[in-house]
Amino acid sequence: MAVDAATELSELHASVQERKGQMLEQALDEREARLAIVETRDPATAPIDRAFADIVGESDILERAIRMAARVAASAVPVLIVGESGSGKELFARAIHPASPRSGRAFLSENVSAIPDTLLESTLFGHVRGAFTGADRARLGLFDAADRGTLFLDEIGEMRLPMQTKLLRVLEDGVVRPLGTERTRTVDVRLIAATNRDLEKMVAEHSFREDLFYRLGVLTIRIPPLRERPADIPLLVAHFIDKHAIDRAGAPRNVRITRGAMKRLESHAWPGNVRQLENEIRRARSYSATA
Repeated sequence: MAVDAATELSELHASVQERKGQMLEQALDEREARLAIVETRDPATAPIDRAFADIVGESDILERAIRMAARVAASAVPVLIVGESGSGKELFARAIHPASPRSGRAFLSENVSAIPDTLLESTLFGHVRGAFTGADRARLGLFDAADRGTLFLDEIGEMRLPMQTKLLRVLEDGVVRPLGTERTRTVDVRLIAATNRDLEKMVAEHSFREDLFYRLGVLTIRIPPLRERPADIPLLVAHFIDKHAIDRAGAPRNVRITRGAMKRLESHAWPGNVRQLENEIRRARSYSATA
């Protein structure tokens, strides 16, 4: 019911072209209404799709995030995933897609911060031959390639204001225009965005568009940092040992974690979150393999 309500409100909002002030007010009303509905539901009633089986952990705070992600998967509205670096935002995005009605279509991902500003527009929307120096052939943009599927944009907070404006336009009307042409194409793309930055603070500082923030955050999922779920560390350690503890021939190695070592792992703050923990297990495995 919560997802259906959010979907209907989002579709209604997307079909109405209003002035900026009216659009922001309506988007805020949508978000508050959606939150009121979702927060009154019993999380235990939401089934957890098999697509989320790769997310390791049994803590209550992680289970709530998984249940929320499983519910929003059935919707077509944009999703904003927030969390610290290394907490597993892309893992959640990749789980939402196969749990959605778009599972048979493409899932494409791109890290916005890894692409220079001069190339980002072409990457997202494509270009025609001769659109700029070096464009010796046409290129399909990610929105076209992900048509009827899912596009995941990581580090959305790093996107500059001019590109934010163009992204907002696509989210509002579903139309993309490749560089170098006036011709447009209609696409149907479910957008999932992620960031480790405080977008609300960026909005207040005028470095992130307020209307884009509300458009992206129709449904928001917060991924807890590892320090908030230390009970999951033994499960994660066992998972990463199984994943990385293999010998040169590819056979599994018999690796044992002492009780003292596990206590130290559980008490560490892990500023790099799950990614840092995995790298530590890999490093320990490499050391033991050469010892």
